[in-house]
Amino acid sequence: MSAVMERQQTLPGVPDQVAVTPMQLLQMAMNQGADLDRLERLMQLQRQWEAGEARKAYVSAMAAFKGEPLEILKTKDVNIPGGAKFKHATLADVVDGVAGALSKHGLSHAWETKQENSLITVTCIVTHEAGHSERTTLFAPPDDSGKKNNIQQIASTVTYLQRYTLMAACGLAAKDMDDDGRGAGTQREVPKTPEGYESWKADMNAKAQDGNPSHLEAWKGSKQEFRNYASTHDLDWWEGCKNTARKNTP
Repeated sequence: MSAVMERQQTLPGVPDQVAVTPMQLLQMAMNQGADLDRLERLMQLQRQWEAGEARKAYVSAMAAFKGEPLEILKTKDVNIPGGAKFKHATLADVVDGVAGALSKHGLSHAWETKQENSLITVTCIVTHEAGHSERTTLFAPPDDSGKKNNIQQIASTVTYLQRYTLMAACGLAAKDMDDDGRGAGTQREVPKTPEGYESWKADMNAKAQDGNPSHLEAWKGSKQEFRNYASTHDLDWWEGCKNTARKNTP
C-alpha cells in the first residue's frame, strides 16, 4: 500500500494559508542575495502574474458592463431607392450608448486605422484600467456607392468599420434593419434577388479562396446591383466571404 503525502510549504515571514505572490518571492530573493538570473526569472513570473490578474479584472468588468441597461438610439433615416426604408444607429449613437457604461467599469475604447492593398482595416481596442486590452478587427474596400469622391469613400468605410468593431468588441447585436416598431405598421419589403446573383456569389466564394487581391478585383468588377444587394440584404454572407479572403491571403 502506498500513501500520498501532501506537504504545504511555508515561507519565512508569510502566514500559513496565505497566497504568496511573485513579488513577495522576488523581495525575499533580493533579501537573500539571489543571483541576477534568478531575479530575472522571478521578475518574468511577476509580469505574467500581473497580466493574468489584469485579464481577470477585464473579464469581470466586461461582464458587469454587459449587465448595464444600454440604450442605443437610431437617429438616421435610410431610404434605399426602390428598396427598404429604416432607421439605424450611427457611430455617434453607438458611442453615446456605450461610452458611459464602459467608463463606469474602468473600460475605455480606441481605434487604429490603416490602409493597404486597397483595403481599409479598423481595429477597436477595449482597455481596462488594470492594463489588459482586447482587439477586434474588420476590413473592407472604400465605399464607392453613390457619388462619393475618394476621400468620402474612405471616410464612409472607416466610420462603418468603427461602428461595427465597437459593437462587436462590446458584444452588442446590430438591429439596424428595423425601425423599432415606430413605422407605419407595414412590414418592410425585401427586394427581389437580382437575376444571376447566386451564380455571382459562387464566383465570389471561389475568388475568396485565392486571397484578398483576387477577391477585391472581382468585387470591383461586379455589377453594382449585386454589390448593393450583398452589402444591404446579404451582409452575413458578404462579411463571411471577406473573412475567408483574408484568411487565404499569404
